[in-house]
Amino acid sequence: VASSPSCTRGRVPCVKRGGVRFVINGHEYFNLVLVSNVAAAGSIKSMDVKTSDSDEWTPMARNWGANWHSLANLTGKMLSFRLTNSDGHTLVFNDVVPKGWNFGQSFASKLQF
Repeated sequence: VASSPSCTRGRVPCVKRGGVRFVINGHEYFNLVLVSNVAAAGSIKSMDVKTSDSDEWTPMARNWGANWHSLANLTGKMLSFRLTNSDGHTLVFNDVVPKGWNFGQSFASKLQF
């Protein structure tokens, strides 16, 4: 029986239902984003954020576990995220967080790795 490349590395691809989800916590200048329901490799290698009033992607830093943070003032702005998983695949989640959001809210995308 032939094995897949993921099996030879000791990993099995993760299958999830629905899209990647984002929960935003923190406060005005400390945004903590929990990324969940990530399929394929199941882990994120890098994450960037972009607001609706900018064309620039800003890198986010891994805080702990699946939480990523930014020290920019993103409060209430429409947000897009760019995620690269540990297998090197990148997805862009355009305008996944609507303008006027509040801390503690959860947002589901329609995209999945």
